[in-house]
Amino acid sequence: MTRRPERAQAAVEEAGRAGAYTVAVVVAEPGDAVPLLALQPPGAEVAVVSLRGGEKDARTALDRALASAEDRGCRLLGGVRVVRGEGAQAFPALLDELRAVAPDRVHTLDPDPVHTAFDQESGEPSYGVPAAHAVAAAQALAAARTLQRETGRPVSVDCHRERADPRLGAAACRRHPAPANWLWAGFDGRLSAFVPTAAGVVRRFQRVPGGGWSGPEAVEGADVVPGLLVVPDPAGLPHLFTLARTVRADGAVDVDVVHAAQYRTSDPPTPWESLGGPNAGAWRKGREVGFPAAAFDAAGNLFVFVRNFGHSISYRCRTADGGLTPWRHLGGARVADELVAVSTPYGGVEVYGRARDAAGVVRRYLGPDGEWAEDRTPPFAPRPGSLAPGAEPGAVLFRDLRTGEACVWRSGGAHPLPLGDADGTGPVAAVAGVHLDGWPYTVLARGGADGRCAVGAHPVGRPDAGVWWQDLWPNSYGAPAAAVSRRGLLAVATPAPGGGLLVAEHRAGAGGLGFSAPKLV
Repeated sequence: MTRRPERAQAAVEEAGRAGAYTVAVVVAEPGDAVPLLALQPPGAEVAVVSLRGGEKDARTALDRALASAEDRGCRLLGGVRVVRGEGAQAFPALLDELRAVAPDRVHTLDPDPVHTAFDQESGEPSYGVPAAHAVAAAQALAAARTLQRETGRPVSVDCHRERADPRLGAAACRRHPAPANWLWAGFDGRLSAFVPTAAGVVRRFQRVPGGGWSGPEAVEGADVVPGLLVVPDPAGLPHLFTLARTVRADGAVDVDVVHAAQYRTSDPPTPWESLGGPNAGAWRKGREVGFPAAAFDAAGNLFVFVRNFGHSISYRCRTADGGLTPWRHLGGARVADELVAVSTPYGGVEVYGRARDAAGVVRRYLGPDGEWAEDRTPPFAPRPGSLAPGAEPGAVLFRDLRTGEACVWRSGGAHPLPLGDADGTGPVAAVAGVHLDGWPYTVLARGGADGRCAVGAHPVGRPDAGVWWQDLWPNSYGAPAAAVSRRGLLAVATPAPGGGLLVAEHRAGAGGLGFSAPKLV
């Protein structure tokens, strides 16, 4: 069932009054902005900032893209804004442009592109994109970070890979993925929200269960990229993973996997701790490391996986007693950026990687001999940007590559099970243990292609029983997330313009998926 409840409109309008949803597209040349403009939702205020003036044909293509965005309902903040100056001299002018635009979100290019060839003798990779693209992306990240620290207002950043999947365009090519599960319920019932921003991961939390919110406050430590993974340990505590990107004095770039954890809602997370990377000995290789996936086994051992320079999977393990193994390369089939790790029903860990050279996935698991085995037979092909852990042990959520329909699969299944939703893009968030009408359910949350926030539900462990969906509110300014407390209280949230959150809670005693009107916090 799909409907748009009128009671949600007031909160959405309040979010809009708090500040229009403003987007800055920052690129090296005007033509680079064309695919990124196609991603902007109706109602967004959009400004294009280019570090160079570009050729006439590129400017013409951009003019057409701007007109198309305006026809879709975007509001254009003038024509392209060309920043004067080269290299470091361009940064002050770029920062001034962002100050004038005051964006909620910045779309830019990839600061650490993937190599297309590698010279073994010189140790130099070559890339299929101009060097100016990485420079523009790095400056956009730095300018957005500076703006956020000046104003205290969170700024989201999306860095887009080029040519990552020509079938799906720029929407499927994010260098640093948005988290599927960024809302968390502590042991005391208070909610915490972890949001990646230009100036790092920021946290907000409830002062009392169901009450007002504190924050945002930054997680201490290194400058991290605007992406995030949040996973639970066996005790149910949230652990955070991302990449730290450090520019050295000699111009080299170090990219490390970093980890933090929150042990009490009232206390800040631990500072970021570096786990290094599988190619850390050679910085040109190390900067290409894929975004981490992680999961705990039943014994409390933490496994962290990444896509390495050679496009296979590497992992590192922190044992339950605190020991840390070296990075180990698993080899085998080549994978794309996207990995997801899951804790299995039998207490182990599995990792899935979207295949780089074929439509499908590669599964890696520990065999009976204690060695990692490879399985190339899982019967599904996910859309880029859609892999996520399911709510039940061993389950993987994804969107079908061909149809876009949300699906779930478990190891050993003959085929994936559709979840009855072909609308929208990106990952689906899931939580289990929600009691509806006296029965335990798994609740799903997703953003629609037209910006709607929707939730669905199916009996725990029975997605084959069917999923019913309903809209919560008409505008979602980022990936929705859901959390359930140990007392079974359910909440759903999305980011809102101005750095706030829209939060709705399941009404006690309400039949089915009955929610309170969303609050802007």
